[in-house]
Amino acid sequence: MARIRPARRLTSTALGRRLGALSPRRRWFLGVSVAAVVVLVGALAGPAVVSSLDSQPTGYPAQDRPGTVLLVPGYGGGTGSLDVLAARIRAAGRQAAVVQLPDGGVGDLNQQAAVLDGYVADALKSGPSVDLIGYSAGGVVVRLWVEQHDGAAKVRRVITLGSPFHGTTVAAAGAAVGAGTGACPSACEQLIPGSSLLTQLDAGAPAAGHPPWLSVWTQQDQTVVPPTSAELPDAVNVSVQSVCSGEQVSHSQLPTDAAVVGMVLQALGTAPLAAPDPSQCSALRALSR
Repeated sequence: MARIRPARRLTSTALGRRLGALSPRRRWFLGVSVAAVVVLVGALAGPAVVSSLDSQPTGYPAQDRPGTVLLVPGYGGGTGSLDVLAARIRAAGRQAAVVQLPDGGVGDLNQQAAVLDGYVADALKSGPSVDLIGYSAGGVVVRLWVEQHDGAAKVRRVITLGSPFHGTTVAAAGAAVGAGTGACPSACEQLIPGSSLLTQLDAGAPAAGHPPWLSVWTQQDQTVVPPTSAELPDAVNVSVQSVCSGEQVSHSQLPTDAAVVGMVLQALGTAPLAAPDPSQCSALRALSR
């Protein structure tokens, strides 16, 4: 059997000697041929690059063009604390409105998201974008709206306060105690950990991705249990106590607590969303005044 010799590596020096041995006319022809191949490869690769760029999602609201702020109440639909927060936002120079939920805020969360979509549509008629603040179960409504109503293309920023994105054991206890009595209506059942609605939310994601999102929660929350249910993988997650260590904030106090209001006002600005650190506690409390 004939022995196969390995191919010799052509070094740059050897290549130079070979090219030097060619006549000027052949060297010119070789140069033109190589250039043609480079152009052809570039032409073939070009459409793939353009296609990749064209496939990137577009239509995100500009972060430097704030619009109306819509505040979504929690379970039960009470607006008292959000009215206070909305007034503070207006004092800072922004337009703000509190959403009125159907069925007293205890009905199907999907229907609440549909009602929110109407508010967003009205706000976008007169402004460049919309910011959403969801308190408690209102944050779950906002999350549903983002995923079901192309929210990433409409909302500039989302802020949620003590929202049970992964459910709360309080809802589970309510369902167990009030089984068959109607004491745990649709929204209550949907907020039980592991419910079909929450499972689908955790499994899915909007095609365009999530908008900039700040989720604030308190370690002393006894309504959203565990309090870390308020954390989302793609959000800036902040516990009040990680910024102001001595802050005593219950679930119901989240929309009106000075430090939280300061975080909200800061997040409604145009600077990139970022978790505040303890050095900012005093400044955030002052911002809320």
